[in-house]
Amino acid sequence: MESVSPTEPSAPSPSVPAVTAPTPETARDPDRTLMWVLLAVALLPRLLVFPFTDNLYGDSVVRTELAQQLVEDPKLISSYGDGARQFGPLHLYITALPLALGVDRQDAGRWMSLLFGVLTILPLFRLTRRMFGRQEAILACLAFSVWGMQIQMSTTAGSEALSTFLVVSAIAFFAQGWEEGRLLPLFGAAMFLNLACATRYDAWLLLPVLALLLLFQGEDRVASATRAIFFGLLVSPFPLAWMQGNELAHGDPLFPIRVIEQFHAEWVNGEAGRLGGAVGYRLHNLLFWPAVAVLTLSPLVAIFSGIGMVRTWKDSVHDRWLVWVVMVPVAFFTFRAAVLMNFAPLARFTVAQLALFLPFLGPGLAAVLDGRSERTRRAWLTATAAVAVLLPLAMGVRTFRQDDGPAQLMRPVSPVTTNPRPVAAVADYVEQELAPGKGTVVFDQAEEYLDLQVAFYSGLPESRIARVRWGEEAFEYRLTEVEPPVAVVTAEGGSFLSRADVVREEGQLRWKGVAFREVGGFPAPFTVWRRVNPAR
Repeated sequence: MESVSPTEPSAPSPSVPAVTAPTPETARDPDRTLMWVLLAVALLPRLLVFPFTDNLYGDSVVRTELAQQLVEDPKLISSYGDGARQFGPLHLYITALPLALGVDRQDAGRWMSLLFGVLTILPLFRLTRRMFGRQEAILACLAFSVWGMQIQMSTTAGSEALSTFLVVSAIAFFAQGWEEGRLLPLFGAAMFLNLACATRYDAWLLLPVLALLLLFQGEDRVASATRAIFFGLLVSPFPLAWMQGNELAHGDPLFPIRVIEQFHAEWVNGEAGRLGGAVGYRLHNLLFWPAVAVLTLSPLVAIFSGIGMVRTWKDSVHDRWLVWVVMVPVAFFTFRAAVLMNFAPLARFTVAQLALFLPFLGPGLAAVLDGRSERTRRAWLTATAAVAVLLPLAMGVRTFRQDDGPAQLMRPVSPVTTNPRPVAAVADYVEQELAPGKGTVVFDQAEEYLDLQVAFYSGLPESRIARVRWGEEAFEYRLTEVEPPVAVVTAEGGSFLSRADVVREEGQLRWKGVAFREVGGFPAPFTVWRRVNPAR
């Protein structure tokens, strides 16, 4: 890594009007007003999307159910087996808060994501303004506001909105500490990075990256080493405590990460087959990150941001550290996916790096438009804004309650994500038939965990659900008191029909001597069976 020294920040590009450094008294009021405006701009599309978005991706359903368990049995989560499973514990506590206040479980985690998704505007503006200027900060925040994938993550109960807020906040404080050479801002960066590490494991990679950047920052090696050691100590509390908890509980300090690694290793085999073997899989993963940037940020925003990153690397040694922060995780996961083939990337794994990619938008626009006529500059800015708005809008319309091939391909990064129609149909039936009364419903396991979606949206409490997925002991436990009036069976990929006590006949099946008749009209992969003359 090249040694850099803390020099003065690079001057704004000629194409972006320079702003005279205001005094603190004159700076507060306009920036405070501007912050409220940018927050409102970010909030508006997310509020418009909120009523139409379902919890589907990012383990939203499982995270909400684990948070509900935390509400019912409050505890300090110290390990994988203590209630967090493979997830970081902080997001479960954040989701449990509105649940404890009585917010409906389908929306509780979504409201928290909305809060942190919008608040990310604040550290993003602060970071970009410090490094590149006020106008560049406005551009970055506007691009963030219409970023389709982040809109989805701000309206569903996954951890990405919270994690992105924490990571960008940490980097904003780090930028201040880097520029001023002071320890206090590094303390703020370390605090937010601890919280980010308690949310998602991909944030752990930033610990060594930022510490090494500080170590090689300037010519004064003693000062650089002092800052690096100070920062390294401050970012260690949660990772060390979490590793100790898993060591005591499971005999492996990295047990949750091992579980995730094993899952990805198994997942790679299926993905490689779907993409035409090892060669196709490697090529797919090699192009994955730039493709996600182009598809989700919009092509022009991604291209201009990429140009801005290259320009920053070439022209500003002092600001190269942010390029390292963005590109090291990208290179690490790309190497694992494309070379080692032990990692299956998902678009949501890129969200923190893409958020930190947006500060380069302003410098990229300046590099391309510098010296152009006012008409040309206005045309390019209008085109960039139009594409950034229209692409997620078109994607949201195209994926809303659609299950065809193109819709399924776009849905993970669309601003609007809705349950597949088979999930919605079965969940509505179970809710209408069983929610008002009594009885336990049986859910066979389904591919892509769709059985979890049906159970979650059925509106039934966990005490009235018997899941094949959770194993024989838990399954039989749910059936000790009441015979189930309804069974949701998966025709392909399930295991209920292969049980020794299940006999399928024409239009009926018998389970433990009890007859069930099929309720027609439900699309694959589900079939719904109702017990003949069930007790009411």
